[in-house]
Amino acid sequence: MLTAGVAHVLQGHSVFPEMTVAENVTLGAYTITDKARVSERVAFVQDLFPVVRDRWRSLAGLLSGGQQKQVEFARSLMVSPKVLLLDEPSMGLDPKATAVVFEQVVAMRAAGLAILLVEQNARRALETADLGCVLDLGRVHISGPAPELLADPQLAELYLGGRPTVSPER
Repeated sequence: MLTAGVAHVLQGHSVFPEMTVAENVTLGAYTITDKARVSERVAFVQDLFPVVRDRWRSLAGLLSGGQQKQVEFARSLMVSPKVLLLDEPSMGLDPKATAVVFEQVVAMRAAGLAILLVEQNARRALETADLGCVLDLGRVHISGPAPELLADPQLAELYLGGRPTVSPER
């Protein structure tokens, strides 16, 4: 079992397209020798990601980009991590799939997972986060509670494409 308690979902797509969703997801449990524990984790990820349950026998390469991302999320959760590192989870996705991915991030947080998110879509990331950190040329430009960053007019103008969207009282 994963001893560090950290899992990582790569930038872009990392499913094995010639394998089924089931095979892709259960690969995440390759270090778990207890079959009952694997079954428990499969049930958990199928409940958390309905598309994983619904497309369990489908080839992963036939899924949309957003569906593939959910398979990647499910695979990473098979080891029961305490922290999940997400690298640009919305990269290359259409707006509808991006919305679903961020809904899934919120669902994973609600399930008790700590998430460290690196995301170009700064506004969407801050709307999802408790804390935010904005990098500029590889250095921390500003950090703090996400609602405060969203409400900062200067930050909104420079990094979020316009006016603040949330008041600090959120």
